[in-house]
Amino acid sequence: MSPSRGLRFGSAAGGPLLPLTLSLALSLSALALPAHGQSAPADGSVLPFPAEPMKGVAKPRLQDSTMQWPAAPSRLPDSAPNILIVLLDDVGFGVSETFGGEVRTPTMSKLAAEGISFTGFNTTSICSPTRASLLTGRNHTRVGSGTIAERAVAFDGYTGVIPKTAATVAEVLKNYGYHTSAFGKWHNTPAIETTAIGPKDRWPNAYGFEHFYGFLGGETSQWEPRLTENFDAVEPPHDDPKYHLTEDLADKALTWLDNYRAFDPQKPFLMYWAPGGVHGPHHVFPEWADKYKGKFDSGWDAYRERTFKRQLEMGIIPPDTKLTERDPTMASWDSIPEAQRPFQERLMEVFAGFVEHTDAQVGRLIDGMEQRGLRDNTLIFYIFGDNGSSAEGQQGSISELLAQNNIANTVEQQIQALDRIGGLDALGTGKTDNMYHAGWAWAGGTPFKGTKLMGAYFGGTRNPMVVSWPGHIKPDGKVRRQFQHVVDIAPTIYDILKIKPPQMVNGYEQLPIDGTSLASTFADADAPSQKKEQFFDNNGSRGIYLDGWFAGVPGPFIPWDTPGSAKRLATWDSAKDEWELYNVRNDFSQASDLAAKNPDQLEKLKKRFLELAEENKDFPIGAGNWLRLHPQDRIKSSYDKWTFSQNTRRMPEFAAPGVGRESNNVTIDVDFSENASGVLYAVGGAGGGLSVYMDDGHLVYEYNMMIIENYQARTDKIPAGKHRIQISTSIPKPAGPAEVVIAIDGKEAARTTVARTVPAAFTATESFDVGVDLGSPVSQTYADKRPFAFNGKIDEVHVELTH
Repeated sequence: MSPSRGLRFGSAAGGPLLPLTLSLALSLSALALPAHGQSAPADGSVLPFPAEPMKGVAKPRLQDSTMQWPAAPSRLPDSAPNILIVLLDDVGFGVSETFGGEVRTPTMSKLAAEGISFTGFNTTSICSPTRASLLTGRNHTRVGSGTIAERAVAFDGYTGVIPKTAATVAEVLKNYGYHTSAFGKWHNTPAIETTAIGPKDRWPNAYGFEHFYGFLGGETSQWEPRLTENFDAVEPPHDDPKYHLTEDLADKALTWLDNYRAFDPQKPFLMYWAPGGVHGPHHVFPEWADKYKGKFDSGWDAYRERTFKRQLEMGIIPPDTKLTERDPTMASWDSIPEAQRPFQERLMEVFAGFVEHTDAQVGRLIDGMEQRGLRDNTLIFYIFGDNGSSAEGQQGSISELLAQNNIANTVEQQIQALDRIGGLDALGTGKTDNMYHAGWAWAGGTPFKGTKLMGAYFGGTRNPMVVSWPGHIKPDGKVRRQFQHVVDIAPTIYDILKIKPPQMVNGYEQLPIDGTSLASTFADADAPSQKKEQFFDNNGSRGIYLDGWFAGVPGPFIPWDTPGSAKRLATWDSAKDEWELYNVRNDFSQASDLAAKNPDQLEKLKKRFLELAEENKDFPIGAGNWLRLHPQDRIKSSYDKWTFSQNTRRMPEFAAPGVGRESNNVTIDVDFSENASGVLYAVGGAGGGLSVYMDDGHLVYEYNMMIIENYQARTDKIPAGKHRIQISTSIPKPAGPAEVVIAIDGKEAARTTVARTVPAAFTATESFDVGVDLGSPVSQTYADKRPFAFNGKIDEVHVELTH
């Protein structure tokens, strides 16, 4: 904890802070560095390695001295490979054509033909936790990542902070001599620590990556992404109709490879390329979506039947696999009204186009490596999803955070709102934050039950993986079915490089590695699995794999029914959950529950789960649901007063004042020109947000309630000159109505009532900006003029929360 220096920008609303000297002393004592005169051992048990001593002789006189640089130490095997880790987002087992789905993925198919495929590979079923486990080789709750960064809570396994006691594979490899880079989605920094002022010791560069280009939060617009390069915010071009984030990430990765090849090509490289595709919002050029026109008209039930048949024919799944049934709480395709089907079909077409487009960018990256002569000794892990396909679109959505905020709505409302902004043609564009119907997510998990956010079913955790390493992995056409987990990637890399996981890194004693190497499967498809057990927990949907058995609990949260889940959570008791049991050695899809037939085996697994859960800081079970019950406890700034200038930019919504969800007073001292125009302040984006702007001399307050509702207040024309604007907002409870009153120079000028407000957040990565609306524009009124910079002078903006 650091001392408060926010005299100019606000007063802390929390408790007392540690004095600087005590805070510094605690920080230094925690390092546990070797004592003065000692050196760290050079065997890799302690990182960084000690500096090599100078080889020359230093005498008092220069002419009596000799100078010799020490030889650079070699700590890696000869021809240590370059390593590329590709991690896609929110895409399940039955999507890619490579694994029997109906979406074209030629890059994945090419790599599978050149390498080997895994069908027993698992993730944590949710974004931040999978990434933390991938990078550290530890179970997600052991490293503070039991839920996504934006939903962090104050339990040890759920803080959203990867501790320094869990060094990433990038940090270890950098010390051993690798150059390291990361591109795309990070999602492992506390949501209130992503501001320009930091602290930045939990950003990618502080976790071992020498270069980072991407976005820090959980998702962003593909058209107007909120980008960071290393420690600085950067803006995409505002006027390039051909810009797309995933293409940009491929371009930047290739540029980094050019620099690598020019400056230091003798060292190997590690590249982590996690584009954020195909997480919502589903944004892609229409020509990619149009490739799939009419392909999904028969609906998700039929899609599963076709995919299951292909998976059997291709040998992707064992011949005795059963196709699991649709959950009773999920809509069948036949139940969808005819009038709504074009909407549901187009949402899936856009998703499919986005998947193919993302795979194509992976192909551009790999082709670029080949053109640069870097492919032959590059080990590629292509992980097709950080969890199963996402059901967060619920019944189909034009603004996906409606579900995260548990805002009640109907498909009819959504279609009506869509018609106001361009109809079906607007899907996939910057006007919407669209997500497909949960039925498509379920189909994307064929042949499994469940979707993303379910740790008990493989529909949430089972993701395809392809591994390619020319000259080292010989393609044999055999699928690897061993039970594997994302925690196994880091120890596999260490195994290949003959690196022992260090016991100490930067003065921090390291936590044990939970993963096991899967390198033995590279040459032998039938190699015995090294993994004996693995635990899962996500929002109380939990399970344990143990020696071929899997026991699990679906949990209280139904990903495709957020409103219904709220009622279940209110009375949920984890101790009363009914467990299911599967023998996954001969039940690939978890189709046959054996709990009643094998009670002793079930009790054995339940007991072991609790032991693992306690060891891995997973208690309390279901802590990821805390904010669904207590939204007021969301991670947020400790300040309740701020003073901003016209240059305030890119303040992430989670760190910004909650002007759209809490009672507040905003005072703006401003000098207007004649017919003033431009944004005074804004937070959020096209999918939902709040903007106060000038329109030809009129002040407009606009509350974009996740596209489906829009509320405005508009003043009479304000004459040029200096004025004081006061905007008072009263919101009695989370998600409650807002009474908004606007005063100019002390006199009421306009007012409006917002019938309901957003309780949690408008967006994941959009920002609070003064004098401009950066990123996705809140209002369609000025979307074609974005970022719609204010043409007058803002002296100060004061914001105070009035609890």
